[in-house]
Amino acid sequence: MTDTDIANGPTEAASEADTALPGESDRVLPEVVLEVDGLGVDFWVDGEFYPAATGMDYEVRRGEVLAIVGESGSGKSTSTMALLGLLPQNAKVTGSMRLLGQELNGLEEAKLERLRGDRIATIFQEPMTALNPVYTVGFQISEAIQAHTDLSPAQAKERAIALLRMVELPEPERAYHKYPHQLSGGQRQRAMIAQSISCDPVLLVADEPTTALDVTVQAEILDLLRDLHKRLDSAIILITHDMGVVADLADRVIVMKSGRIVEAGPIAQIFGGPQHAYTQQLLASVPHLGQGGAAPLEIDDRPESAAAAAEVAARPSAEAVLSYEGVAIDYPKRGRVPAFRAAEGIDLQVFPGEVVGLVGESGSGKTTLGRAAVGLLPVAGGKLVSCGVDLSNAGPKEKRRLTRRVGMVFQDPASSLNPRMPIGESIGEPILLSGAAKGQALDARVRELLEQVELPTSYRNRFPHELSGGQKQRVGIARALALNPSLLVADEPTSALDVSVQARFLELLQELQQELQFACLFISHDLAVVDALSHRIAVMHKGRLVEAGSNDRILRAPEDPYTQRLISAVPVPDPVEQAARREARRLAKQQIN
Repeated sequence: MTDTDIANGPTEAASEADTALPGESDRVLPEVVLEVDGLGVDFWVDGEFYPAATGMDYEVRRGEVLAIVGESGSGKSTSTMALLGLLPQNAKVTGSMRLLGQELNGLEEAKLERLRGDRIATIFQEPMTALNPVYTVGFQISEAIQAHTDLSPAQAKERAIALLRMVELPEPERAYHKYPHQLSGGQRQRAMIAQSISCDPVLLVADEPTTALDVTVQAEILDLLRDLHKRLDSAIILITHDMGVVADLADRVIVMKSGRIVEAGPIAQIFGGPQHAYTQQLLASVPHLGQGGAAPLEIDDRPESAAAAAEVAARPSAEAVLSYEGVAIDYPKRGRVPAFRAAEGIDLQVFPGEVVGLVGESGSGKTTLGRAAVGLLPVAGGKLVSCGVDLSNAGPKEKRRLTRRVGMVFQDPASSLNPRMPIGESIGEPILLSGAAKGQALDARVRELLEQVELPTSYRNRFPHELSGGQKQRVGIARALALNPSLLVADEPTSALDVSVQARFLELLQELQQELQFACLFISHDLAVVDALSHRIAVMHKGRLVEAGSNDRILRAPEDPYTQRLISAVPVPDPVEQAARREARRLAKQQIN
């Protein structure tokens, strides 16, 4: 790789000896970068070994992207961390792992440390926890370069800035001196990618690199990874549960279940003709944009409706459960951080028995609207009525009354549930505090709620850490529904769930909503999930509502340019269609430039 390949701009004047790694220009990679034979990982727990991965055989070739997919607990991350020697001390690794012909299993720690970051590197799922918060991103990239090369501090800094430019981070000279918290999520991920490729690794492990990113940022990161791996000619192991990301980036796919490889093959074969029942189930669980969800509930006083549906006409009234009229919301001043306006001019209604999907990028104001709807943020302007309570000028007494009529499902149930409290107590707490029930009546209600969310009643004595992610999210729903709310606000409840768990979660939420007929504001950046669940969709951008209407109109005939860009960035679980969408996006970007 030449200096010109690394960056364009002021650093082009630097000599290749200053910025290129020793031997980089004449490096010739073998056809097979990684060979894995009979890989097994077992964990020693309570005097017994428990298998996490068994009998894995695969290889990764130069310039190839191999995707490893499967549910949580399938062994995909565990088996890959074995390559890097990053498993805990109670792990036992068997089998063979050869990188460029060098055996990794049993390799001395000092030699393994030399390989990590140089020949093999990792992009972690959450850059905020992987990057050191007390050092600038530039220092951390320079540190990685100096650990594996003989470059001086000045040369390492020059190369780090060149890498930041390569990953298209805005103003790389300034970004070099920024701390991780001063960058957005997408920018932090780009900085981590720059650090990962700083020594031109032959194998790059990307562990859920786009899970927490918005679809537009995700599309940019995927384009970046695709461009980099072609330019560097390195191999990539992509670990993900997002089949749209797999269809966009991968060349071959390995499907794992219960620690074993159940199917492997080229991407066209896996998506076009999956052989194993589990692969078929996994692909069937993926929500597809355009499948459509609930039929729109048409109400006379809604702008896009023509006539009331029969089920709505039968009701005494069609008064909105949640209504925003010219609403503006400010975040109050905190310390040295001044107050700022997060949403303005919002007009939106959610009616009884209706699910409205609220979509947009991070920072667009989605969560702000949800928090205001349950009384957690003050209304700076306009009129906001939630469950009959006018929050525009409500006092503490009215807000307390509102808490009995609204429920909220959070994005991360692990952090929203008390780790020291059994889930039965967590579910029953709002009932007890409201005075709705106690004693045997409370126990009966908790059992009823557990049955509603399809959890065994025996789980009431378990603690959150004893449940899976999907089970914890069910507990979150049960807690939110404890007081039979008129309004449910669901804030990104599926972003961290596997596709099969997500599919069942959405089915459950839909069944409960149809049975209990509560209104629901469903906040998400996943348009396919919103399409599967919602009656209507509203699109947020930079604190404003840019478009709202039926699923069909928003997804098939969007009017606002931002909505069009948002939809075009969504990866679809179809390699052929995804390639066409990617090409259309590239041509559109060229026209803009």
